[in-house]
Amino acid sequence: MVIASTMRGPGRARAGCAALIAAALLIVGSHARAADAEVTVDNFTFSPQTLTIKAGTKVTWTNRDDIPHTVASTTKAFRSPALDTDDSYSFTFTTAGSYEYFCSLHPHMTGTIVVQAAAGPAPSQ
Repeated sequence: MVIASTMRGPGRARAGCAALIAAALLIVGSHARAADAEVTVDNFTFSPQTLTIKAGTKVTWTNRDDIPHTVASTTKAFRSPALDTDDSYSFTFTTAGSYEYFCSLHPHMTGTIVVQAAAGPAPSQ
């Protein structure tokens, strides 16, 4: 990042410092939210079959198959309606753990979402 200024003296230093702080806050803020993740449903499979994410991540399943499928948790934590071709379903995982799921229309189709605890603040000393 290049910061240009025509100011001179102490005001220039303060302006440059403020710009750097603003840029740092933008970077930190953009990483505070977990990234979204994608699972593709195609050819009677979930891909990836096992997905590891951080808590707070939204997972979206998209049906690329030419017949309907569902996404249903084995513990009933989440359940999609029937998804036609190109339909999608999203669920945000907030609690760490392992979530097994399947297609209720084709029970041999299975997958797992492994949710890791979100990184917390560093411990103080």
